Amino acid sequence: MARNYLILLFVGCVLLFQLGCQEQNMPAEKLSVEPQSTEADSPEKAEAEPQKDNAAPIITFEKTVADFGDVGVTSSKKVAEFNFTNSGNSLLEIKEVEKCCGVVTMVDKTEIAPGESGVVKAEFQATQKPGLYMKNIYVNSNDKTQPRLALTIKAMVVSKVSYSPKRLRLFLEEDNAGCPKIVINSLDDQLFSITNFTSTGESITADIDSSVEATKFVLSPVVDIEKLNNNPKGRINISMTHPEENTAQITFDMLPKFSTSPPLIIAFNAASEKPIVRKVSVLNNYGGAFEIESVSSPNNAIKVLSQEKIRDGYQLMVEMTPPASEGKTFFTDVLVIKIKDGDELQVVCRVFYKQ
Repeated sequence: MARNYLILLFVGCVLLFQLGCQEQNMPAEKLSVEPQSTEADSPEKAEAEPQKDNAAPIITFEKTVADFGDVGVTSSKKVAEFNFTNSGNSLLEIKEVEKCCGVVTMVDKTEIAPGESGVVKAEFQATQKPGLYMKNIYVNSNDKTQPRLALTIKAMVVSKVSYSPKRLRLFLEEDNAGCPKIVINSLDDQLFSITNFTSTGESITADIDSSVEATKFVLSPVVDIEKLNNNPKGRINISMTHPEENTAQITFDMLPKFSTSPPLIIAFNAASEKPIVRKVSVLNNYGGAFEIESVSSPNNAIKVLSQEKIRDGYQLMVEMTPPASEGKTFFTDVLVIKIKDGDELQVVCRVFYKQ
């Protein structure tokens, strides 16, 4: 009997031991009925995630992009207003509104109490060729979450006025130098008037009546040949009252009576006292006969070896002899060609010494 009791006791101990091992191997969630702690509740997680500072200032803009749509090439000034509020719980300080090329910025106040509002203004004027205009300005404040906040100005610069031609090619021997009429049109049907017409050296003029308003003008320029000779290249400026485009600019150039080819001579790897030979053509662009009166150079480093008659002018064979370099890297002289009873032409000659 005692023996049977001992056997039962031994079996019971074994069963208890096995049950304990099975309990240790069970998943952790089955070992406890207590609520599980989430990862966010752990001290390590709480320390890793910065807590929101409810006492900090917060700058909140109603918008951060101002889009003006289509504006003229030389339109009047545009002003963008960016309204903001301090939605935080302490004083907001605007440290700086950074300047931007072509944009003038201003802020109405630099200290904003909680709940109060302010405005940042950005003023710009389109003075560029047609295309997308986009500028960023930056507001620096003591808002720790966005200490440097970008505000954007956008506009599509388009032509509101068309004019043609945009370049005048003038000729001495044509009536009124061959100058065509200038046509100016309003592309948006906006009435405007022409208030001024000027040109380089006053070589080109036109009658205007600033009291007349229309959507189209046809101007008849008058060329002063004598003044044009003194100013063969320049620009015409036409001022208008169109609110989106107030200026038209037209370049002009006159085909001169005489020219040289090439207009400039450059030689490289030259040696001191060693002659360099080049060809220079002197031409009458209008095909008339002429004579070369003289050829010279201020530094006497250039001389004419030969002169040959060609169509519409002459071909000169010239020799340039650079002096001792004396430590210089290049030498310059000018070939001066005097036309009998006519113009004086100059060809700059620059020689770079061999290093």
